[in-house]
Amino acid sequence: MSFPILTTAVAVPLVGAVVTAAAPRLGVASAAAIKQLGLLFSGIALVLGVVMAAQYETDGGLQFTETHTWIEALGVHYALGVDGLSLLMVLLTVVLVPIVLLASWHDADHIAEREGDSLGTTATFVAWALALEGLSLAVFAASDVFLFYVVFEATLIPAYFLIGSFGHGDRGFAALKFLMYQLGGGLVLLAGVIGLYVVSAQNGTPSYLVSDLANLPIDREAGRWLFVAFFIAFAVKAPLFPVHTWLADTTQRATPGTSVLLVCVLDKIGTYGMLRFCLGLFPEASQWATPVVVTLALISIVYGALLAIGQDDVLRLIGLTSLSHFGFITLGIFAFSSQGQSGAILYMVNHGIGTAALFIVAGYLIRRRGTTLISEMGGFEKATPVLAGVLLVAGLATLSLPGLSPFISELLVIIAAFDQHWWVGAVAVSGIVLAAIYVLWAYQRIMTGPPREDAGEVRDLGVREIAAVVPLVALLIGLGFYPRPLFEASNPYVSDLMQHVGVTDDAPSVDPAIYEAGHDQAEENN
Repeated sequence: MSFPILTTAVAVPLVGAVVTAAAPRLGVASAAAIKQLGLLFSGIALVLGVVMAAQYETDGGLQFTETHTWIEALGVHYALGVDGLSLLMVLLTVVLVPIVLLASWHDADHIAEREGDSLGTTATFVAWALALEGLSLAVFAASDVFLFYVVFEATLIPAYFLIGSFGHGDRGFAALKFLMYQLGGGLVLLAGVIGLYVVSAQNGTPSYLVSDLANLPIDREAGRWLFVAFFIAFAVKAPLFPVHTWLADTTQRATPGTSVLLVCVLDKIGTYGMLRFCLGLFPEASQWATPVVVTLALISIVYGALLAIGQDDVLRLIGLTSLSHFGFITLGIFAFSSQGQSGAILYMVNHGIGTAALFIVAGYLIRRRGTTLISEMGGFEKATPVLAGVLLVAGLATLSLPGLSPFISELLVIIAAFDQHWWVGAVAVSGIVLAAIYVLWAYQRIMTGPPREDAGEVRDLGVREIAAVVPLVALLIGLGFYPRPLFEASNPYVSDLMQHVGVTDDAPSVDPAIYEAGHDQAEENN
């Protein structure tokens, strides 16, 4: 289409961030009006995402492309485009941001009360959320490596201020730790980006376009070093063991809405980058590094789950469950099979939906009880049946209950793991067992048993709170029973990627006698 829909989708939330930040000076007189303004801009981005999805042709390939020369001497372009992978990430982003704004209606209120500036504080919170949305969309749509790197780093600015300005407790330390880890990974990535320029310049005209670099002949040793640089940055972002320690501190101190933006949107850039750049640009090096990466993924699965079991802080618990889930995603990516790749992509989408629901419901609980500690909760179930039901659905999605959308994702990854080696699959399956323990035990401690004497009167979810979580529950159930739209978007990308890395799935072997017997039986039935 001639209309620059991707540029518009990126620009709308960024413009919205500027407008909402300036709203108090433009005469907007209430915090509610500023929040509604944020919902308006994020809603427009959502509409643009839906339009793209409706017009997207599922036969694969990069679509809605825009390419303009930016820095000619370095071969840098302002280049955007989406295929099945990036389209799903764009849709996940534009769906979650308005939900976060709606669910986080009062997240900035305690800061506003402390500073005595409700309008300015609310405007800043909404503006940073919209800025993070626009930059994340640019990351997922970028088809030039240099452009990707610029917006990859730029996402840290709104994320840092969302954590440090609006979190609770030792939020300054958590924000600084987050920033240091991410900047460290970004510096390593910068070295890889510079290395790509050198390699492309040695092969003729320098270019940072992904389409040019994917077909570039790269020396094996150089390719492996470049892979390491890119992978370290994406492992920090994802996160993956052992560069994960910023995650739990961040989710514990950030607001639940901020944690949704970080874990369900921003962290997906890590696994997205593994697929797009590690496998897409360095296929030989990716296969060379597979034993190490698979080992790290398995450690993340088990270690994250074990740590989650022992947590008393509900926000820290949810953050550590994501360490385990990102291990599953990475395992699927580096299993080098169609089932693994498809499972990883679906896992990215479904994890974003399910974990967003968990964080949002946790925020509702914290607001009612005034604490993040599970040991200070209990007995909510009878007083708040709707809240309890939503928490149960979100928890069951986290442990991949059949009928909910994460189940098919985890099943495909487990199949790919067993195809690689029986012990890889066995270790991965242990993560499912541990997930059942930390989810069901947490639900029991939070919801069941007699109410605490000091709990007071606890109300159930209101209309606005229900409106924020209903779309997530609907997606968990709907995509659980009908995941076909996700497969239609991702399968062509997976097929092209498998062909690019030079790996083919083993064809299933069938005994000719069994085939003939089945064929004869079918003829008799007809």
